[in-house]
Amino acid sequence: MKAFDKRAANVLIWVLLLTMPFWMNAVGGYTELATRVIVLGLAAMAVNFLLGFTGVLSFGHAAYFGLGAYGAAMSIKYFAPSTALAIVVGVVVGAAAAAVIGGLIRKLRGTYFAMVTIAFGQVFYFIAFRWNSVTGGDDGVTGWQRQPLHLGFTTVDILHNDKAFYYLVLALFALAAAVMAVLLRSPLGRSLIAIRENERRARFLGIPVERHIWLSFVISGGFAALAGTLYALLSNFTDPRSLHWSLSGNFVIMAVLGGMRSFWGPLVGAAIFVVLQDYVSSHTENWMSFIGLFFVLVVTFFPRGVLGIIKRKVAS
Repeated sequence: MKAFDKRAANVLIWVLLLTMPFWMNAVGGYTELATRVIVLGLAAMAVNFLLGFTGVLSFGHAAYFGLGAYGAAMSIKYFAPSTALAIVVGVVVGAAAAAVIGGLIRKLRGTYFAMVTIAFGQVFYFIAFRWNSVTGGDDGVTGWQRQPLHLGFTTVDILHNDKAFYYLVLALFALAAAVMAVLLRSPLGRSLIAIRENERRARFLGIPVERHIWLSFVISGGFAALAGTLYALLSNFTDPRSLHWSLSGNFVIMAVLGGMRSFWGPLVGAAIFVVLQDYVSSHTENWMSFIGLFFVLVVTFFPRGVLGIIKRKVAS
C-alpha cells in the first residue's frame, strides 16, 4: 500500500510539473515563475542531499549556485555563445569549487562546519563584488543572453519562447532528480544515511566517514551549480547576490519548509517559498516577515514540513 501511495505521489508530481506552464496562468502565475520554482527547487534538493540525507548543514551553498551562474554567464559573454557549453562550464566550475572546499572542511562538524561554509561562500561573494573588470562588480555580468539550443536535427528557440526554456529546465531537473534518486538507493546513499543516523556507529562499521561526507558535499555542490546556471540563463543576468550567504539560508528554509528528510520535500518548500514571495512582495515590501512567520509556524507545529502534513493526512 505504501509503495502504491509513493508511486501515485510521484506520478502526481510529474503531471503537475509537465503541465505547470498551462495551469500556472489560471492561478495568477506565469511561465517564468514556474521555471523559477523548478530551478530553486533543484537548489533546495541539492542542499537537502547534504542536510537531509547526510546530516551535515551547509550555509554556503549559494557559493556553488553563484559560481554556476557566473560560469554560465561568463562562458557565453567571453568564450562562445552556446547555451549547452554554458551549462557544462557552470556545473564544472561549481563542482570543482565544492571539491576543493569540501576537502578542506570535511573533518569539521556541527556549527563549525556551517560557519566555515559561510566564510568560504563570502570569499567568493566579495571576489565577485570587487572584481569589476571581469564580473562587473555590483552591476553583475550584463550584455549577454541565452542562445537557441542546437540539437543537430533541429534548433529550439529558448531565447524568445519561455515555454521551450521551461521544458529544457524541466528536462535537466528530471535528469538531476533521477541521478540523485539512483545515488540515494546505491551503497553510497545507504552509507550517507547511516552517517546521518549515527556517525560513530558508521565509523565502527568501517565506513570512511570523511570521504563520504566529501563526496556528498561535491555532489550536492554540483547540483547547486546546475541550478545556478539555469537561474542565470532564466534572467540572462547574474550578480553577487547569487553568491550571498542569505540565499543559502533561503535554500535551507525551502528544504525544512517542505520536509528535509523526504526526496520531494525541498521542491514543495521551494514552490511555497517562491509563490509566496512573488505574491506577497507585490503587495508589501515586508514580504520576508510574512514568510518568516509562516516558516516559524510550520517548524513549530509541523517539524516534518508541509510534505509531512500531507503524508499524515493521507495516512489518516
